Amino acid sequence: MDDQALHPPRLRMLRPLRRRTDIPRRRFRRGVYLLPSLFTMANMFCGYACVVYAMRGEFATAAPFIGIAIVLDMLDGRIARMTGTTSEFGLEFDSLADVISFGLAPAILSFAWGLHPLGRLGWAAGFVFAAAAAVRLARFNIQHSVQDKRYFAGMPSPAAAAVPASTVYAYPEGFQTYSEALPVLAMVIVPALLMVSTIRFRSFKTFDLQARRSYPVLVLVAVGLALLVAHPQLVLVAMAYTYLASGLIGLAWQRLRRKSAGSMQAAGSEQPAATGEVPERRAE
Repeated sequence: MDDQALHPPRLRMLRPLRRRTDIPRRRFRRGVYLLPSLFTMANMFCGYACVVYAMRGEFATAAPFIGIAIVLDMLDGRIARMTGTTSEFGLEFDSLADVISFGLAPAILSFAWGLHPLGRLGWAAGFVFAAAAAVRLARFNIQHSVQDKRYFAGMPSPAAAAVPASTVYAYPEGFQTYSEALPVLAMVIVPALLMVSTIRFRSFKTFDLQARRSYPVLVLVAVGLALLVAHPQLVLVAMAYTYLASGLIGLAWQRLRRKSAGSMQAAGSEQPAATGEVPERRAE
């Protein structure tokens, strides 16, 4: 008893080592939730179809597939939360589908539509858009649990993809000369830079559809639907570029408020010194 009590480490060293196969491993659940995965798969198919039609030069058919993918991307997450079928697999699968539908598909569509006259500069700009979308989605996956639910840090990839998609849908003829294709660079580069920026864009995920609204709101929705049916090209372009400009306008407004608040604080700090000088002059 005394020897065992005095040398416990040696006895531990004489024990046989456990094999790697003896260590219990975490078991992954087999199978996926079918309902939200179907919407994600349809989202991916729309991105693939956009690429196929863009390569064939049928831009009027290719661009609407990105719009359909945006609607499907909005539905799969809501359906997963409503039915309690959220999973890590669904999150990763959705991100991979978004890289195709909102990164690769808009880049190829933009290149085939108006960037190809620029040569290497054109396909480099398309790659920048695709890479920015991939970086944006990867950053969202690691920050979505800590960021403010009311805002996105950077422009969402579906909204960024809507900029070239709506433009191509409004003018499907495309461009064939170098000078005409130069403005297309801004259409691709600006959303790409906004995706990887930290500019806040409004999120509509917190919008409560079950809350009571006034009757004029329903009338405005009807007017919007009527305009969308009557002039879909103009309405979609206006919506895409308005949302893009909203982030820049919000950034300028925040800086203006900070500047005005700083000037007011500076004026407030100078006020006691000014009031302190007056009694001294009166005393003289």
